[in-house]
Amino acid sequence: MTDQCLFCGIVAGTVPSVKVAEDETTYAFMDINPGSDGHLLVVPKRHSKDLMEIPADDLAAVTLAAQRIAKAAVPALGADGVNLLNCCGADAWQTVFHFHLHVIPRYVDKSRDRLGLPWVPTPGDAEAIAATGAKVVAALG
Repeated sequence: MTDQCLFCGIVAGTVPSVKVAEDETTYAFMDINPGSDGHLLVVPKRHSKDLMEIPADDLAAVTLAAQRIAKAAVPALGADGVNLLNCCGADAWQTVFHFHLHVIPRYVDKSRDRLGLPWVPTPGDAEAIAATGAKVVAALG
């Protein structure tokens, strides 16, 4: 836990939050800047800056908690779907540097869903995709 981390303060109870769920490893709370009705965050209680630093056991616990919460929230809120989103690094839109998963219920009714993606899927260059894939395979060893 760090003194200057907003999410560590939420986990410690020194920063207020609307708690949704908690277990020995994770804490889930409502996002105060929601992209949709029911948008919440799941964090590990132990501080990790991002996806590159989080220990595998904490990552697994956060992901399983997010799934459990999504399975309950989607029908309870009448959502039409759900996104799980992690942003790793400032250039990937991370603004709080404590690993977290966004659980974002999605709705056909846009009065309940304010989230829009800047990316529109379009076909890429097959050779470039294969070359990039080969780089990742090589990095994995």
